Amino acid sequence: MWQTNLKIFLVVVGTLALYTVVASSIPQIASEVPGELTFSGEVGAEELVAAGEDLYGGAGGCTVCHGLGTRAPNLLIDHSGEGSIGQRCGDRVPGEPCKVYLYRSLVEPTAYVVEEFDPMVFQARTFSDAQLWALVAFLESQGGEVTVTAEDVAEETEAGTGATGVAMQPGAGPSGTMDPRQLLQDNLCLGCHAIDGVGPPLGPGFDGIGNRRSAEQIRRGILDPNADTPPGFEAMIGVMPTTFGQTFTAAQLEAVVEFLAARK
Repeated sequence: MWQTNLKIFLVVVGTLALYTVVASSIPQIASEVPGELTFSGEVGAEELVAAGEDLYGGAGGCTVCHGLGTRAPNLLIDHSGEGSIGQRCGDRVPGEPCKVYLYRSLVEPTAYVVEEFDPMVFQARTFSDAQLWALVAFLESQGGEVTVTAEDVAEETEAGTGATGVAMQPGAGPSGTMDPRQLLQDNLCLGCHAIDGVGPPLGPGFDGIGNRRSAEQIRRGILDPNADTPPGFEAMIGVMPTTFGQTFTAAQLEAVVEFLAARK
């Protein structure tokens, strides 16, 4: 009898060790709220590019999807023979300058979807205009000419659309809506989570989630998505933003939690 128990114990220990090794081999990138940027009126291309590079590789979390070329196009090297993003951005939309294309891609992630890839999941509302322009400058610098200027940053801050004529996407910034579906839509949750049988299976689907998770587990999954990753989605660790505690009010968060918990 003790031999059988010993075998069971060894199998369990071996299985746990295997999963520990697999989990530790998955690249994880910590998500954090991007720090505010303050530029002087004389900010130049070099300073903008440096700030954008820090965001791209750090708090922006861009390398989670754009660093491998599997979830999204690799922006820093060649893609499909078109060169790096600074080389190809000006040719993506006829008549649209590179910086306009890049800025619009950030604030309207579904506006331009590269063939064979899903729409980008990017929380533009958690970035200031200065941060967005810094990202644009950095991306332009990857094989192209940096055309972002101090005037772009100043005009965007003052007018909201500036030289691009592009306003932040609907729902950006603090939203007063309490409609949980609208909150899920505005915060790009449906870019990864299917609902009503529609949507990409990048993250756990919302249909039937109330049967799989309690309200407390759903709430924790929104506020700290990397704490309890559902089986089968380990490769997506680090993709979901951890900033919803800042973008949702307490009432909005509870509205979303109750809505999802009721989906059984």
